[in-house]
Amino acid sequence: MQAIRFTLIAALAAFAASAVAAHAGPITLTFSHGTPTTHPEHVAALQFARRVEERTHGQIKFAIFPAGQLGSENEVLEKVRLGALDMAASTQNYLIKYEKAFAVITMPYVFDNYAHAHRVLDGPAMAWLAPLAKKQGFVMLSNWEWGFRNLTNNQRPINQPGDVRGLKIRVPPVLGLEATMQALGAQISKISFKDLYAALSQGRVDGQENPLNVIYYNKLYEVQKHLALTRHVYYNQVHLMGAKSWARLTPAQQTIVREESKAAGDGARKAIIAEEDELIAKMAAAGVKVTRPDPQPFRAMMEPAHQKIKLLAGEENARKFLNMVADERRP
Repeated sequence: MQAIRFTLIAALAAFAASAVAAHAGPITLTFSHGTPTTHPEHVAALQFARRVEERTHGQIKFAIFPAGQLGSENEVLEKVRLGALDMAASTQNYLIKYEKAFAVITMPYVFDNYAHAHRVLDGPAMAWLAPLAKKQGFVMLSNWEWGFRNLTNNQRPINQPGDVRGLKIRVPPVLGLEATMQALGAQISKISFKDLYAALSQGRVDGQENPLNVIYYNKLYEVQKHLALTRHVYYNQVHLMGAKSWARLTPAQQTIVREESKAAGDGARKAIIAEEDELIAKMAAAGVKVTRPDPQPFRAMMEPAHQKIKLLAGEENARKFLNMVADERRP
């Protein structure tokens, strides 16, 4: 499988190189993302590709590779940075390895709701972070959706912070998420996402944390008894291009790509947010017990997590971000 993937990426890199030589004619850009084809993000990717092709009169086409076909998100982003792939939609945490300032977005319990998160990330945070990403070889086109993260487990309902203590929770290898669960007394397990379903069903871990759409579309609820709507960390997808691929486009084409990226991202946001109640109801109907704990006691325990994230991102970066959060808060 690894050899097949390497061969596919090598072929795409050769195709990209030949397209540069023939830049006056139509080009086909490669677009990788990690969601299944049933997910609203894939629907957004299809809309984006269709509209750009229409508006450029076929001068720009896309080859879309969903469901992580071209490798892990770390692998894909590095290929995008190097110009072997053109474009990706990836959660912002994967940019931390290139620019530590992105770690501030993983701070728990800083956003009041979706609108608050969107105001910050589309406005002052985008103006600040996009130039930093550009220096690392990425052009941030727009923010798409991923969602507030919630906690599931097989041991007990979560109604207060103490209910998390002692649970063995799988988290991605992201310091902000690890620190959040550790602040609540959980034991951290770093199982890969592709092995998560099996690990939950076999009892190797008690639970995991993810946005509702991830829990539902990847069927994790099938092997979990309890869902707590903790909404502890907000995650968004970043739609981005490699700077090398971006330079192949004319200014007019760049404008179209940016506009259609935002339109597709707005659509994904609406779809993901609108379906959350429906997904909760479907999981409850399947037998999952749902709790809605008061966030305030959880928020009160997050200072250790915030301090760890500040050390990673830098105190000045954290202060700048938290000021943005405060400035965009509404009564």
